[in-house]
Amino acid sequence: MSRIDQRFASLKAAGRTGLIPFITAGDPSPEAVVALMHALVEAGADLIELGVPFSDPMADGPVIQHASERAIARGVGLGDVLRWVGEFRQRDTDTPVVLMGYLNPVEIHGYEAFAAEAATAGVDGVLLVDCPLEESAVLEPLRAAGLKTIRLAAPTTAPARMAQLCEVAEGFLYYVSFAGITGAGRLSTRDIASRVADIRSRASAPVAVGFGVRDAQSAKEIAAFADAVVIGSALVERLDGAGTADEAVARAKDFLAPIRAALDAH
Repeated sequence: MSRIDQRFASLKAAGRTGLIPFITAGDPSPEAVVALMHALVEAGADLIELGVPFSDPMADGPVIQHASERAIARGVGLGDVLRWVGEFRQRDTDTPVVLMGYLNPVEIHGYEAFAAEAATAGVDGVLLVDCPLEESAVLEPLRAAGLKTIRLAAPTTAPARMAQLCEVAEGFLYYVSFAGITGAGRLSTRDIASRVADIRSRASAPVAVGFGVRDAQSAKEIAAFADAVVIGSALVERLDGAGTADEAVARAKDFLAPIRAALDAH
């Protein structure tokens, strides 16, 4: 059983909602990445989404776009991200890590090479936003290496396509809470609760909800009907401008702790 499957099984057994924070690798500084990952776990993260910086992140709003730009300006690439995961694994062999990003860096790196290096580093899954089901055969080397392919679903996903996604979902299915980009300021849980409940009844994997989750209250509302809550832009925004790794760690813990408490209290 993979680390992702083990973690969601443990959460289900304990009756807890998973907390999945997202950070952009290399922002606010390359030196802070590994320390930040450990800080997220210490603050209650059940799984970490580590964003691979990319020049054209089409699904991401301004906050994560700018984080990617800052990381790229510092020379951060896919090889750095894999190295940081390997360093994280020296102390933490349990927390699942999913790389979230886009197909181009993986294609340039080479699918087979990436799959082997990611598995060796300790990556558990990949979420490649711009790789649709119809093109997913190119990801076979990743699956063969044991990496879970995380799929996205949205309110605009047609019923037939949703049925396909529910059938092939592995690790977890990431449900985008509304039709838009990351970090947008609107979130109506009444509009998505029934949809998520239907997906959970049919999917072969747990369902995590993200996009628009900004604080403890919105996370608690999502926890009423999701297996996990993903929070990214609000955290990335909080980390922006942290001058040292210690400051970034402190900001991350201060931000995440009340969200973890709210999830555990729901």
